Parts: sequence; structure tokens; C-alpha cells
Amino acid sequence: MEDEHKFIAYSPVYAGETDIYQFPDLAKHPVDAARLRELGVSVEPSAETLAGLARGSRLFARRLQEHTLLPHTRYQLRNIDPATEEPEIHNYTGRCPTLTYEINPVKGCGVGCQYCLVTDGVHEQPLIALENYHLYVRRLLAEKNGPGSENAPHYYYFSPKTEAFQEPTLLTGIAHRILREFIAHFRDCPQSKARLFIASKAGAKHLLIEDGGESVLDLFEQLRGKMQFNTSVSIMPKAFRDLLEPFAAPLSERMRAVRLCQERGIQSNSALIQPILTPWLTDEHIREFFDTLHDNGIINYKPEFLTACMENLAMLGPLLGHFGSDLERQLYDAYLPPSNADHRKQRGRTAPDRDLSRACIAKMRAYSDTLGMSVSICYWVRLQLGITEQDIPLINRNGFQCLGYQSTLFENV
Repeated sequence: MEDEHKFIAYSPVYAGETDIYQFPDLAKHPVDAARLRELGVSVEPSAETLAGLARGSRLFARRLQEHTLLPHTRYQLRNIDPATEEPEIHNYTGRCPTLTYEINPVKGCGVGCQYCLVTDGVHEQPLIALENYHLYVRRLLAEKNGPGSENAPHYYYFSPKTEAFQEPTLLTGIAHRILREFIAHFRDCPQSKARLFIASKAGAKHLLIEDGGESVLDLFEQLRGKMQFNTSVSIMPKAFRDLLEPFAAPLSERMRAVRLCQERGIQSNSALIQPILTPWLTDEHIREFFDTLHDNGIINYKPEFLTACMENLAMLGPLLGHFGSDLERQLYDAYLPPSNADHRKQRGRTAPDRDLSRACIAKMRAYSDTLGMSVSICYWVRLQLGITEQDIPLINRNGFQCLGYQSTLFENV
């Protein structure tokens, strides 16, 4: 039992060149009313908002001093009881168009995103990899898609709460074993209505890691027509990406992963653009970013703006301010107006001002339309921003919907 809880150290496949601990003064200005006035922020946040920012500033200063901003590059192996694990449906809005079951074989994440949707950028908890998780996947597939199943077409999302292809899942073979369960399932149940959806920041080196002589990419190839690989990328310069996503693959490597998939005939032509930071959406950055996606065969994207609790915003603001105080000011102007306090997504995370969000989507579409790219929008964004089916169809012209699910994968079901 003791061996099961030992920490196993690893070396990250990718690591950013810009180390956040090189800048000990990042937290020297607490985000309070005086700091907001100094930056020229045009709104006056509520007392509740200011209290959240103050808590976040204290947390940021402590974590910077104690070097706990980044996840430790180590994990523990544990097992689950595959017979009692409860299925979790991925449906934050209650109106997702496609039934989707979650696959989450890791608790925590080694990528270390400072804006993490699950932990609000806090990575102090131990990283736990569930070694026999594939047995739960086997059971779930048998129950939901085995012989005689009459379920409607649906997805398995690998993985919404953590990075599917990170060192703890790759070096242990956990990711490979999960993929092999799907391969065996489709071999035994060729008429299965299940499909595999993957959204990942993985780079090419991740997909080439082998287990038992087979790489992730080799296993993807055996799932052609039954799965899609959506790269997750963001519009920001490399130095800022290094700070926000310290152990993620660089953009060039994520694009190489996309091309490797396409060369094997794997559906990989949609992207999750996340997070979008509104201060960075200049015309120049939009052109450069979407040209890169287009040049790598991406024809659809799902824009997802940064959502943050106030504690998290008080850490992200100074990080952005490192690249320009006016960028930090714009961030606060977009999120802190009292009139924007009800613009909240799952877990109470605040999204940017609604009018600004609509304008940013329009700006991105104006250019991406010239490249023949389509946009998919989730129900929550549609509701909050008043985006109708006339503006963006539920299933768009390239066959994508919501998070980027590809409807044509179900044509033969």
C-alpha cells in the first residue's frame, strides 16, 4: 500500500523558456482600488469584487515567494474500483446538443495553466494518475454501447478536467490503455454509436510516445472515423504563453501534432481557441494566428474567452501587466464593471463584458471568414451574447457544433 502512494518524478516533454520565478516583483502591486486608479481603470468594482481581488493578490504573492505557482513534476499512482466509479456527463449548460461522457484518468494536471478552469490556476495539490482507469472505461463502453444498446449517438470526452496526454498518462501507458479499450470496443461492436472526442494541448512529441511498441498516434490511426482530435491553442505571444502554460507544447508543436494526425487520416481540423484574452485581439494578432491555423488545415474553431474568478484575475492581471500596463488596464476594464457581475460561466467564473465579447467574435469572424473557416458556439455563449442560429447555426457549414463536435462522424450510425 505504501508503494502505491510514492511520488514518481518525471522530466516534462516541453517546458517554456520563460520562468515565472525569474520575476519576483510580479506581485509587488496588490490589485486594489488604488492600483486600479493608478492603471487608469475606468470602472469602480463592487466591494465584493475588490475583496476577491485582495485575496487573490495575497495568494499570488505567497505562491510566488514559496515557488508553488507551478505544479511539481511528480505524480502518484493509484487504482480505482472500476465497478463503482460513477459516469459523469459533460454538460455545464444543461443544453449541450450532444450527450457526452467524461474520461478523467488523472486528478490534477501537470501542464500548469495559470488560468486553469478546474483549479483557478492553483497547482499545489498532488498529481494522482489512476493506473487502472481503463477498466472503468471498458465497463462504461459495455454498459452504454454494448450489444443491444439503443443509446443515441454520443461522445466520450477525453479529457475535460485535465490534459489527456501529459507525462503521468503517457509514461505509465494509461492513455494508451484507454485508447486500446476503444479500439477493442469498436472491433467487437462495429455498429456502436459511441465516438471519441479529444481536446488537447499535446505536441507532436507527446503523440509519438510509445507503450508496448505503439505510439498514441498509432492508436489514433486505428480509431479513424470514430474519433476527432481538437487541438487547444491560444492567441498570445510565446513569452506570455510560457508564463500561462509553463509545461505545454509550443504552438508550432501543437500544429505539428495536428499535421501528424491529418497525415494518418484522423479527424483533426477543428481547434478550441482558449483562453482568449481580449486585450491581445488586435487585427495583426488575429491575422497572424488564423493564418497559422489555416496553414495547418484547421477549418473550424470554437472561441472561448478567458473566464476567471476574482482571485484568479488578481494573478492573471499582473502577469499580463508584465508585458504592458495598458494591457492589464484593458483586462480589468473588461471584467470588473458591476454591470458585468452576472456574466458568469460554470463555477462562478466571470467572462468579459458582453458587448466587448460580441465585438471580439465579430472581429475574429471577419477575418476567419476570408479563410473559409467556420465558428462553433456553445449554448451558454449563445444565451449570454444573444447569438442566434441565423448568426451561427447550431451545426455550422463545416459540420461542427458546440465545443467543436463533428456531426459527420455519426453519418453511418
